[in-house]
Amino acid sequence: MDTVVREPVSVALREDLKLAGVFAVAAALATMAVLPYALALMPEVRAKLPVSMPVLMLLQGLQGGLLLGLMAIAGLCMGHRVGLDAPWLRALVMRRELPQVAWITAVMAGIASALAILGLLAVIDPWLPTALAAHGAPPAPGAGLGLLASFYGAIGEELQLRLFLMTFLVWIVAKWRAAAPSALAYWIAIVVAALLFGAGHLPAASHVWPLTGLVIARVILANALAGVVFGWLYWRKGLEAAMLAHFSADIVLHVAAPLWLGALA
Repeated sequence: MDTVVREPVSVALREDLKLAGVFAVAAALATMAVLPYALALMPEVRAKLPVSMPVLMLLQGLQGGLLLGLMAIAGLCMGHRVGLDAPWLRALVMRRELPQVAWITAVMAGIASALAILGLLAVIDPWLPTALAAHGAPPAPGAGLGLLASFYGAIGEELQLRLFLMTFLVWIVAKWRAAAPSALAYWIAIVVAALLFGAGHLPAASHVWPLTGLVIARVILANALAGVVFGWLYWRKGLEAAMLAHFSADIVLHVAAPLWLGALA
């Protein structure tokens, strides 16, 4: 993903709009899919819903599709300048020959990230404060809802954090220097996007636990660990690899782990 490919503006823009439209539809469906999982973590919010669940899912889907579609078009346009793209999906949408993608590498990286997160939590959780333990066990949405939520992680979060934010950070550096960005610029963008990815999980975490210092560190570090892996894959292998790795990690964390813990109970 280091090579910067320039195309005529009109051709590139037409392709970007078409691909962003596909991303917008996928993001809308993913936003609808994650809602039952999110509300299962926040029963007090679900009890006060102003509209029915189907209506809320439709509204959230439309909002998510529009917002993430706009982020996608911005990220795709900026990506031409800095060599970041979704080459396999672009070729698929434009009906061109499909390039090679490191699918197996992505799956293995995602699984390894999830196992590293589980290991990190096994080390941190025994040190959580008494107040956290007194707060009670968090709600357990279950493997089925976890599977639905995994699609949002792979699609929605990757469009936000990698395609848009990480690309934007690298693009800013390239524009400032008036030159192709260095490897350091990509790494800075990877780490910043990963930390913000972790911080983005704090609002949901606040509905589950009190946000003590250790809880904040736990949430940010665990998610940033995976975010760095996804960012590197986006840079070196393409957005598709980051999406697949994210999906694989979420399957381990939100599907396989609950099933395993349920079998032990």
